[in-house]
Amino acid sequence: MKLSVAEHWVEAPLKQFVDEARVELAVLLNPSGQVLGQFGFASSVDVMTACALAAATTASSAELGRQVDGRPFSGLHYAGKVRQIFLGRVPMATGSLILFTVFNDESSLGLVHLFFAELCASVAGIVPPEPPATPALAEDFERELNRNLAVMFGRA
Repeated sequence: MKLSVAEHWVEAPLKQFVDEARVELAVLLNPSGQVLGQFGFASSVDVMTACALAAATTASSAELGRQVDGRPFSGLHYAGKVRQIFLGRVPMATGSLILFTVFNDESSLGLVHLFFAELCASVAGIVPPEPPATPALAEDFERELNRNLAVMFGRA
């Protein structure tokens, strides 16, 4: 499987996480659901679906955590019969990102947690390039999302 990124600064930390944690799928995205890098997905529709679900789940679990415990939940884990899912918030100097990953018995939750912490440490000091000065409108978001997916799947 091939790692592909829409932002060059994501490549090294995401590649290191994927290699060391031995995950099947991984996607790094911003909280609005815009993909920055992915590994293991076969199609752009799968990436878009994973990003939308990861962003929505992170937002709702953060709010649920605030209401229940006074602070947002920072990571979620689900263990299925064959595969497991981990979803975590990656803090950065300018906000945060979301990592969504799927792994099987080739890895473990402990390994994923360990290398997730290393991913967080490696991107903590990174200041991504400045976004455009004008706010993104709905049609701009979709165009930008499609551009990022085209770049990652070699269609740009």
